[in-house]
Amino acid sequence: MKTYYTPVNEIDRKWFVADADGKVLGRIATEIAHRLRGKHKPTFCNFQDNGDFVIVVNAEKIHLTGNKWDDKIYHHHTGYPGGIKSQTAREIQTKKPEELIRMAVRGMLPKNKIGRAQLKKLKVYAGKDHPHQAQQPENLEI
Repeated sequence: MKTYYTPVNEIDRKWFVADADGKVLGRIATEIAHRLRGKHKPTFCNFQDNGDFVIVVNAEKIHLTGNKWDDKIYHHHTGYPGGIKSQTAREIQTKKPEELIRMAVRGMLPKNKIGRAQLKKLKVYAGKDHPHQAQQPENLEI
C-alpha cells in the first residue's frame, strides 16, 4: 500500500469560528485540536500539516468542571535554579483568558515542528469580536 500525500498547492484550508461561551475547556479543546491537525479530512496524514484555521471567541466565558478553577495548577520553569512558577486556572483566567484554551490545545498537538506550525493556526480572543472577517469563517458547532 502507498501513503497518499497531498501536494502542498492542493491543500484546502478553511477557517472556522468556535464560540467558547459556556463550553467545557477539555471538550472544546479536543475538537479544536482535531480540526487543527486535519484529522476530519480524508486526506489526513500525520507527517503533513493539512489542517484548518480555527478562531475561538469568548474565551473568557469558558467553564471548568468540579473544583478545577482552584485545584488545577499550571507549572512552568524559568530556567534558573529554583525557578518553578505555579498558577491556578483562576489566576490565568483573570490575567490572560486566551491562554487556558491555547495551553489545553497545545498539549493535544504533536510535540515537534508540525505541532508548532499547527498551533500557529489557532487564533484565540477573549471577547466576541475577531479581525478575521475577510476570511469568511464558518461556524464550528461543538
